[in-house]
Amino acid sequence: MRNLFGISVCLAAVCGSALADELKLPVESGDKGTVYVSPNVNSTEDSVHTKGATMGVERPDGSKTFGGMDTSGERPTYSAGAETGGKTSFSVEAHSDGKSNTGAKAGVKIKY
Repeated sequence: MRNLFGISVCLAAVCGSALADELKLPVESGDKGTVYVSPNVNSTEDSVHTKGATMGVERPDGSKTFGGMDTSGERPTYSAGAETGGKTSFSVEAHSDGKSNTGAKAGVKIKY
């Protein structure tokens, strides 16, 4: 019984971390990179609803550009951003709904 509980906890942790990653559906892929669509999916007990999507290009070095729309709120929110690749990656993103919900964020990701 103890082993079954341990296996269940491990499976839940693996599934939870896998679902935390953004779902990217490749549209086209080649030597220069991958064009992808990432739907904003909300699931219920018996169905799945899409509330917008992001479209982007990811290159083999890890750099990417993207833009999208989120319709889950009262007003649609549009966003655009980019990220450099490599061991030290810089990112920037801006979003707006055309009225009061506007913002920008920037960050640095260091891989070691």
